[in-house]
Amino acid sequence: MATLNPLLSRNQQRTICSQLGNVKLKLLYKASVHGFTGAAFHQRCDNQAPTVSVGYNTTGYVFGGYTSQPFSQTGQWVNDNQAFLFSFTGGKLQKYPCTNAPYALLMDGNSGPFFGHALALVHSNQPVTLSAPGKYYNFNAAEMHGNDLKLTECEVYQVEGESLKPWRTVVWESGKRTELMDTIKTYKPTVSSVPQARVLLIGQVGAGKSSFFNSINSVFRGHVTSQAIAGSSSTSLTTQFRSYSVKAGREGKPLPIILCDTMGLEDNKGAGLDVEDISSILKGHMPNCYQFNPAAPLHAESHGFRKSPAVKDKIHCVTYVIDASKVSIMPPKLEEKMEVIRRKVNLLGIPQLVLLTKVDEACPLVKDDLRNIYKSGYIKDLMQDVSVRVGVPLSCVIPVKNYSGELELDLNCDILLLSAVVQMLRFVDNYFDDLNELKEV
Repeated sequence: MATLNPLLSRNQQRTICSQLGNVKLKLLYKASVHGFTGAAFHQRCDNQAPTVSVGYNTTGYVFGGYTSQPFSQTGQWVNDNQAFLFSFTGGKLQKYPCTNAPYALLMDGNSGPFFGHALALVHSNQPVTLSAPGKYYNFNAAEMHGNDLKLTECEVYQVEGESLKPWRTVVWESGKRTELMDTIKTYKPTVSSVPQARVLLIGQVGAGKSSFFNSINSVFRGHVTSQAIAGSSSTSLTTQFRSYSVKAGREGKPLPIILCDTMGLEDNKGAGLDVEDISSILKGHMPNCYQFNPAAPLHAESHGFRKSPAVKDKIHCVTYVIDASKVSIMPPKLEEKMEVIRRKVNLLGIPQLVLLTKVDEACPLVKDDLRNIYKSGYIKDLMQDVSVRVGVPLSCVIPVKNYSGELELDLNCDILLLSAVVQMLRFVDNYFDDLNELKEV
């Protein structure tokens, strides 16, 4: 028997898995290998669940369906309120939920996967598709498969994994939000000369650096705010080096953390934040509100240059901000810039972590419910990818959702944001621990 090689691309598999949780796909049946017959399909796929069935036609369309119920040859209808059909259009998944759950599946021994008399792959022992949108599943036939009913391939995958078990534990309760806020409010740097921890945010244009500060500020203000300039643009909206101090409420005291915002990174040479300027920031030379000039980085004779910075002026933790929806298309030159920056940060002994933003835009499962963040296999794969690209352990990659179009705060969003800040403060402690150890030597 020939080796089963999936025709479904890795990106397509990830996209489908993003709908289902922390799962993977295992190929059970491949019609070109096992035969375009109902018997071959049922021999390989009966009593296996959940499954994803995929059809490929002569004009290149990729489409199919998901069911949580096992296949059989009883000739009966099967109820499945989780079933859906799908198609790929321009790399994106178009989903068509079952509209009549008691008739989600038909167990026909002469056909392959049969979804509610609406879609059958390998119909009547032939390499063809039966397509009848209507009362079971509503879809546009031309959009789904281009009205091309001739199959070149049919695959059925078993869905493996714990779709409900999170791989990181988070308590999604209001008491947890209060606990995290108190942890941040009462934090004290272990170096007495440092009143506030300084965390530098570095990232591509539009990744969400400024939005992260606004989001943290919103949580402590109790409503959505927009102090730092943020939005959508092809070039950086941040043109100055800004040190933002968050207050514990409108009339409250400044929190013991300062978030330092920078000009966005760009892949073009001479555009965006200059790598040399980052060195000046890390070492504490750059003054607040310094106007960036990509063509001429800060130097010792520049106005406001801090010649003898103290520990309180330096950066104590570096946080790379990366857009989850654009990880796969990150320009190589931008990765090279980040690698240069990472080496500079390493030489200075500054801890580094990654904020993975816009997770809701990257994964439909997370968009439906932010509490699915650590159930999503797609997000986990993204985090592992980012871990390799940036060169930090997976434990240093923290997914968050910034406030953007919302008018009101969300408990789950707050918990992710506050957890990220607590992790930053833990990394800051590592920096101060190293300083204290060096003093003792």
